Amino acid sequence: MELQHTSLKDCFVLKPKVFQDERGLFYETYNQKMFEKVAGFSIDFVQDNQSISSKGVLRGLHFQNGKMSQAKLVRVVKGKVLDIVVDIRKDSETFGKSFSIMLDDVENLQLFVPRGFAHGFITLSEQSIFSYKCDNYYDKASESGIIYNDATLALDWYLPKEEFIISAKDLELPTFEEAVS
Repeated sequence: MELQHTSLKDCFVLKPKVFQDERGLFYETYNQKMFEKVAGFSIDFVQDNQSISSKGVLRGLHFQNGKMSQAKLVRVVKGKVLDIVVDIRKDSETFGKSFSIMLDDVENLQLFVPRGFAHGFITLSEQSIFSYKCDNYYDKASESGIIYNDATLALDWYLPKEEFIISAKDLELPTFEEAVS
């Protein structure tokens, strides 16, 4: 497993060691000892989630507040997504900055999203299976987010807006300024 730093403090990409031959391929999606070795800290993941989405489905930007904040290790099992994170930690040197990465079932990269980040993705392939581990349980009362088209963040979601499929709930999310105030 190889760690690649991103432009955001504490957010990084993990590249697995892939073993491939005529039968196909194999790689570890998570190994606690290797994670601790390359990341320099330990984490206890308590929940594993998966979503299946068709092309154009935009999920996010989501986060949980306070003591229910979550760190996530995200990956794509099938397909291709554009994954975006935004640092919403007011005391961070990268507060208000975003990072995006293509995650797919070819490179098998994983993104570590620290606590205090808003997170979302859009499916670019005909279908995606998106998997993520969380270090805290989902708590509806702590749930929040940022509207996908926030003018302050000016995020590029890669697809034309007319191809987006967004839940009614995500269309009602606050702006970045409202979410962090």
